[in-house]
Amino acid sequence: MSPLLEAEQAVLGAVLLDPGQLRQLDWLTPEHFHRPVHQALFAALRKLHADRHPASAAGNSVPLSWVTDAVAEAGRHVRGLTASYTHSLISACPRPGHAPVYGRMVLEGAIHRSITEHAIRLHQAARADALQGDVEGSLRCAGVLREVLTDLARRWGTEPRPVDPGTPPDPGSPATPAPGWSNVAEEEQILLGVLAERPKGLEEVVGWLRPADFADPARGEVYQCLGALHHRGEPVDRITLLWEAQRRGLLADGTLSRDQITAICDGVGPGSAEWLGEQVMRSSVTRTAAASARAIRALAEDETLAPGRLINHALHALGPFDEVRTRWQAANGRPAPTPPAPLPNGPPLRRCTPPSPAARRAQSRRPRPRRALPPARPPYDRPPADTAETPSPPPIARPPHWDSP
Repeated sequence: MSPLLEAEQAVLGAVLLDPGQLRQLDWLTPEHFHRPVHQALFAALRKLHADRHPASAAGNSVPLSWVTDAVAEAGRHVRGLTASYTHSLISACPRPGHAPVYGRMVLEGAIHRSITEHAIRLHQAARADALQGDVEGSLRCAGVLREVLTDLARRWGTEPRPVDPGTPPDPGSPATPAPGWSNVAEEEQILLGVLAERPKGLEEVVGWLRPADFADPARGEVYQCLGALHHRGEPVDRITLLWEAQRRGLLADGTLSRDQITAICDGVGPGSAEWLGEQVMRSSVTRTAAASARAIRALAEDETLAPGRLINHALHALGPFDEVRTRWQAANGRPAPTPPAPLPNGPPLRRCTPPSPAARRAQSRRPRPRRALPPARPPYDRPPADTAETPSPPPIARPPHWDSP
């Protein structure tokens, strides 16, 4: 038997020997047990204790009715439970006073199982959304997983904290993509062709579409080159795009080739940049959800990881999906999700009250310090004025992903 199964038996044996141990196990629920027979028996023991069974008020001597009544109550919900099995549970408990420690072992196993189950559900929802062209299932399952992690952190007695920079990265190897994810390659190709033909379309997608949202990293690099050319006010065509790719070293390291850029610039067709960008963004949501689910499942299946570290690493693995979800909601004009409520053991919230009229007058009489001027920003990478052949249009907002070579 595994140590977890022995811990479940030890908890039940301790409660059968000493019903008063249930007062120290109020945070343990029947759902935390792995075996159904253990769940039914622990629920029956809690019910008898809540109904003021005579054994609850007994001293050192526990009446036999405590065991027989628990078996009869649990037998109404599960089959195969006999009185002889309860004697096996009693003999499996080394020390009844160690019941809280055994209960924490049971809770630790429940945390690993619960996170594994919800990670599997998130991965299945992401694959289903990829086939159906939807994201609602992934968003819903990810929200449920975050709520489960927050609740498990409260039950374990810890608060979610950011992962230390020195910790190893989250495991999770890329799996074979679903058929729905392979269909976005054509949409990415058409989107880049539309942006190369009409650079003004970048203003419709630059606020929420990032190079990492492309399924093919090479197409993400092309999107970054297009954005850099348009920001600097340079003309966009096959030659300038090829030159920008060469400046970034994409041709030298084999990330892009001349034929790929030519196919993007020559294969122009009608299309809306905003609509095509939403299709690429939808695929990015499902792919990121599946990657986060794989990483969280690998973490939960590692039995050597403590529950507190497991919860923190799982929340850290959900970070990329939260970032993609925020941009997806911005693309659809939806407000960002509200942050979760603080844990019960967190600091109390301060209530803001408006200042009185006397306080406002006193505040207005105070001398205001002079603000220091911000440091001068370095000039952008623009061509000299004497070499520019065409007038430069006003630049759009510079996203951070255009600055990296």
